[in-house]
Amino acid sequence: MKNLITIGIGLVLISLICCSNPPPDNPSHGTINVTADESLEPMVESIYKAYEGVYPGAKFNVAFKPEQEAITTMLRDSARLVFSTRELNDNEKSVFTKEKIKYKSEFIATDGIALIVGRENQDSLITMPELNAIFQGKITRWEQLKSGSQKGPIVLVFDNNNSSNLNFALKQFKVSDLSRIKIFTVKSNKQVIDYVRKNPTALGFIGVNWISDGDSPLAAELSKNLRVMGVSEKENPGSIDDFFQPFQKNLGLKLYPLRRNVYVISREAHAGLGGGLVNYIVRDVGSLLIEKSGLWPAKPYIREVYLEKK
Repeated sequence: MKNLITIGIGLVLISLICCSNPPPDNPSHGTINVTADESLEPMVESIYKAYEGVYPGAKFNVAFKPEQEAITTMLRDSARLVFSTRELNDNEKSVFTKEKIKYKSEFIATDGIALIVGRENQDSLITMPELNAIFQGKITRWEQLKSGSQKGPIVLVFDNNNSSNLNFALKQFKVSDLSRIKIFTVKSNKQVIDYVRKNPTALGFIGVNWISDGDSPLAAELSKNLRVMGVSEKENPGSIDDFFQPFQKNLGLKLYPLRRNVYVISREAHAGLGGGLVNYIVRDVGSLLIEKSGLWPAKPYIREVYLEKK
């Protein structure tokens, strides 16, 4: 009798342990936290929602944040994956080294920073030397540009004080003194667009995927009453052909100057849902969703075509 009681208690304990430790997620089932740079929101949203559609048992809790906050969230183990426009720096890598975690970083796309102005602003062309002069405080007004027809002070508009868009521009143009330039920050890429529409002297900086998906009602709505500026590397462009907008082809051929890489970084320690999503992006139709969003996929999806001989 005592043996039966002992066995019964053992079975109950095993049952309680199993209930308190549910099986880990796998590539097609489970729930995980993901974080992403908010400038990449349209692209990331299209990818994870498509994956949830393919695998109904998969659930992603996604938080869009300024890039540094997103990366910090992942480093603190509050998210399994992070989508960012840069790789981890040495200090961030050391966090994983101390914890003996082997993280994985996958280059998934080429993105572009789109320069936008309102429809009332007739200036749609700018050169990299002119942009550099703006960020160095040497050009402060629209009429100082070679093709300048707009009048008034140039107001640079970004989505956030800690955004990847602002950090990219400051690094690109080697800005050391912010007091010399007129920068205005809002709270999102959408608010940048709204501000630019209402202010003819504003020059906005946004992730191009917010306006580049031709099939997205949101992108179509956000694109209204905007001009996307063409940018030239040359100081003295010979013709309109020397200017490029952040369209997909120009990103892929590296013709658009203000381009950057997009990465997905994983701290996943087992073959789980995070790995399933990453594989979907780099080895499956996820790259088609990147392409549809207007970015250039790192590994374009290979379409197989069968020709029937007659």
